[in-house]
Amino acid sequence: MHIQKSFRESETGKLYLVATPIGNLEDMTFRAVRTLKEVQWIAAEDTRQTRKLLTHFEIQTRLVSYHEHNKASSGPELIRILESGDSVALVSDAGMPAISDPGYDLVRLAIEHDIDVIPIPGANAALSALVISGMPTDRFTFVGFLPRDRKAMRSELEQLGPANGTLMFYESPHRVDKTLAVMAEVFGEDHPVCLVRELTKRYEEAARGTIGQCILHLEAHPPQGEYCIVAQKPPVPPASTDAAWWEPLSLEEHVARYEEQLGNRKEAIKQAAADRGMPKRELYNRLHQT
Repeated sequence: MHIQKSFRESETGKLYLVATPIGNLEDMTFRAVRTLKEVQWIAAEDTRQTRKLLTHFEIQTRLVSYHEHNKASSGPELIRILESGDSVALVSDAGMPAISDPGYDLVRLAIEHDIDVIPIPGANAALSALVISGMPTDRFTFVGFLPRDRKAMRSELEQLGPANGTLMFYESPHRVDKTLAVMAEVFGEDHPVCLVRELTKRYEEAARGTIGQCILHLEAHPPQGEYCIVAQKPPVPPASTDAAWWEPLSLEEHVARYEEQLGNRKEAIKQAAADRGMPKRELYNRLHQT
C-alpha cells in the first residue's frame, strides 16, 4: 500500500496534471497558469498547440513532447527528470490530461516510482456536457470514444445496461452521424440524447431530443467541431417468460461457466456482467468480496 502526501517535501519532483481550455482561453485557471510557470518542464500531447497557449499566458517553461506514438521512450525519460528533482506538468490538447489520452500511462509509471501525482483541475468536456444535458446526473458512465468498427461499436453499446446510468461519449464530426445510427439500432430511435458541440466556444450548441431527431438535425446541419453525446441510461431489456439459464448460479459459478467456454476470465466477467445488466467493475468487486 502506498499513501501519497501531495504537498510533502520530497527529493523527487512532482507530476502535475494540468487542465487546459476546451475552447475558450478563459477556461484556464489561475492555479493552472501559476503551475505551468513554476514547473521546470511541460510535457505536451501536441507541442505546437500548447506553444500557442503558453505564448498567450507568457509562460516560458521548457516544452517536451509526450503522446501516444512516443510514450514508450518519452515516459521513462520524464520519470528520469522527475527523479532528478525537477517537476513536470502534463497537458493535453484540451481539457484534463489522462482522459482518453496516453497520460494514464505516465501516471501509472510515476506511481510505480513513488512520484507524487497532483491534479490541477479545470474544464472537462464530458462533465460540462452532462450538466447542461438535462439528463440525470446521480449515476453516469463515461464511455469515451467508441470503436471505429461498426460491429465492435454495436457490441460495446449492447454491453451497456441500465445500471450504467446516463452515458457520455466523445465523437469526431466525421463519425458522429454513423455513431448515432448504430445507437438508434441498439437503443431505439426514440431514445433521448443530447448532442453537444463547441463547448465554451462562440458557437457552443446543445441539441436535445431523440436519437432520430438528432440524426435529422445533422442531415440538415452538417457536423462541425468535436462532439459530446450524452444519452439517457439504456432501456431495460424486455422481460423473458423463461428464466435465464444463469439465474440459479452464483456469481462465481456464472463466470466460471463462461471461462470454460471462452478460456479467458476477463471476457468471462464481461459476458456475465452483460447477462446480469451490471457494470463489469461492480461484478468484479463483488466477486472479490466473497
